[in-house]
Amino acid sequence: MYLPTTKEEALRLGWDKLDIVIITGDAYIDSPFIGAAVIGNYLAHYGFKVGVIAQPSIDTPNDIKRLGEPSLYWGVTAGSVDSMVANFTATKKFRKQDDLTPGGINLRRPDRASIIYTNLIRSNFKNTKPIILGGIEASLRRIAHYDYWNDKIRRSILFDAKADAIVYGMGEKAALEIAQKLSATSWTGEGEGVFKDIKGICYSSSAPREGYMDIPSFEEVSIDKNAFIEMFDIFYRNNDPVTARGLYQRHGNRCLIQNPPQPNLTTAELDEIYELSYERNLHPYYRNMGRVRAMDTITFSVTTHRGCYGECNFCSIGMHQGRTVISRSEESIIKEVENITKLPGFTGFIADVGGPTANMYGIECPRQASTGACTGKRCLFPEICETLQLNHGRQIELLKKLRSIPGVKKIFVGSGIRYDMVVADKKSGNDYLNEIVEHHVSGQIKIAPEHCDEQILNLMGKPDTKSLKKFIAQFNDINKRLKKNQFMTYYFIAAHPGCTMQNMRHLKDFVSRELKLKPEQVQIFTPTPSCWSTVMYWTGINPFTGKPLFVEKNDHKKDIQKAVLKSKPIQPRRLYGKRK
Repeated sequence: MYLPTTKEEALRLGWDKLDIVIITGDAYIDSPFIGAAVIGNYLAHYGFKVGVIAQPSIDTPNDIKRLGEPSLYWGVTAGSVDSMVANFTATKKFRKQDDLTPGGINLRRPDRASIIYTNLIRSNFKNTKPIILGGIEASLRRIAHYDYWNDKIRRSILFDAKADAIVYGMGEKAALEIAQKLSATSWTGEGEGVFKDIKGICYSSSAPREGYMDIPSFEEVSIDKNAFIEMFDIFYRNNDPVTARGLYQRHGNRCLIQNPPQPNLTTAELDEIYELSYERNLHPYYRNMGRVRAMDTITFSVTTHRGCYGECNFCSIGMHQGRTVISRSEESIIKEVENITKLPGFTGFIADVGGPTANMYGIECPRQASTGACTGKRCLFPEICETLQLNHGRQIELLKKLRSIPGVKKIFVGSGIRYDMVVADKKSGNDYLNEIVEHHVSGQIKIAPEHCDEQILNLMGKPDTKSLKKFIAQFNDINKRLKKNQFMTYYFIAAHPGCTMQNMRHLKDFVSRELKLKPEQVQIFTPTPSCWSTVMYWTGINPFTGKPLFVEKNDHKKDIQKAVLKSKPIQPRRLYGKRK
């Protein structure tokens, strides 16, 4: 069932007033890949009346008013991507295309969408119900953070948006608890009484919370880069549901209160979320506005798990989805694929079966459930932890069962594969790669070495090239034996903190000599909120050693680093005016 997006649709459901209205920067695709749809369907599943307004016009009140004021709260999300990342490239050029906007032209997602949408609500509904921010933009900007586009430290987005609370991380359970609490409590305009005991929440308070850790204030980290490193270190280490303490951070005369995270979902809870009755299509209200390119990928794809063991320093997945991998049951995934085969337009091909990293499905650390993620140690870097029980057997069996489902012609694994895990798995790593190469590749397989220089790989938190070379040899041997002509797509990063032109020339030599290719998938590092590499970019310090670090901040020289690897002449940079 689609959630209503107009008053008429709500009335047809017998709803004269909605409990919750969700505002999103994405098109409203009712899909398990779209956060607003997941949260909305989850709340509706538990009896709440939920509506969705997607990409509302910010120039008129017509869109924001069309469902009326909710009786419990407004949910606001910038969408599946931070709005500044969605709107600008790594060298701050405006992106003309948006794969989550009807028609594909980037005209409907405002910069700093969480702030803009919250202001839009408050300007049209005076003394309204609480406004709850969620999604990746709010989640990763929940404390004082470096903003690449302003090139300065910004306050918590809670204060800049003047919202009432933030749901951080994967927010289904926190969003539900807020709805349940507000339905039993009168909203007085002061959030502390409502949000105090809900995990996975940030809210504002006039005073610190007893028993919570004090992290360096917004004012301190704005002027002292070492204080910024200290703040982020405490923040990073208190992100695990088992071990995290509550935090507070002063912003002037107010305190940002961060409650500990929600407990990790169980397999049964994750199954419940993905078994909700999604339409897996663009809502009819938005269909006449044009095609949404993201649907080419997500309509016939399946999520098998959440979380990532990788903790790459340039990636925020661990901070948002968590460092613990939670896998769905085989039965739930099989049921979803069977339902997909009955959809209109299905031609027999599943575009992807995976998650943040495809081959983490079914791989568990027995310690994490009881003691939480290790604080002084990573699962995969600099070496794979012996406690992590590497065995790709569960995923092999799952893929075999999926490709035997009637109506399925081909199951692709489109998500990236962590090659060091395949090489390190002596039990079934080679069998897994054989399964992928023989049955689940569309001519090429995606891997992300990112670099080859040992110094830069250490700064990235990525494995050395030994496992990459072994993986390539295994891949080539299997292709030769199966008489297949398949390839690998490599992803690389230019201008990561610490990376010089000399490092990029080293990478170019390695790619030419060892990989024998001219890479196409090269991206310039973007300093996004809440990751260690962004800390390096802002401070010019290696936070793990305290030593100074070279950081390339000149956009033209960043372009040159990328061009060196791609063996393309660098074009003079054009000056771009402000977006109209």
